[in-house]
Amino acid sequence: MSRLAVIDPANATGRVKEIFDGPLKGKHINIFKGMANSPVGLDAYLAIAGALSKSRLSKPEQEAIALALAEVNDCDYCLAAHTVMGKSAGLSEAQMLGARKGEIGDDPKLNALVRFTVQLNEKNGFVSDQDLADFKAAGYDDGHIVEVLVVIALNTYTNLFNHVNDTAIDFPAAPALK
Repeated sequence: MSRLAVIDPANATGRVKEIFDGPLKGKHINIFKGMANSPVGLDAYLAIAGALSKSRLSKPEQEAIALALAEVNDCDYCLAAHTVMGKSAGLSEAQMLGARKGEIGDDPKLNALVRFTVQLNEKNGFVSDQDLADFKAAGYDDGHIVEVLVVIALNTYTNLFNHVNDTAIDFPAAPALK
């Protein structure tokens, strides 16, 4: 059960109502109903997500990052949500499970992305020169590194928000890791 107030979009007012009636129209999921306690929280989410819509990282790449982080940060809500979104983005079940394990065997570039994401998270950004070189050797560049960090920022926000809120999961549960 959510620990923060759940804002019903039908009863929202001011900026929150504008957001629910605009960019989040038809997306009245529990995470947004909790974030709606602050229009700044919703605006921050939308600003970063909007910026990422222009990313050179593909939707499958962004979803692989989200799944890897949700697993290491133990966010069941994000695991469920990004399993649905990952499938919609074209990731196979094996790739999604691999992202969660930190190892995607069938795609060397996606595998390097997930490994780099986990390294960034585990090392709080203090990755080695070799970590950077390995990531770049997989076909990524400095711009991709910056964009990976932006995806991590957004997903760290949602992971931590869901931990604080204990957001009720309104997606099918993610499959267990084998």
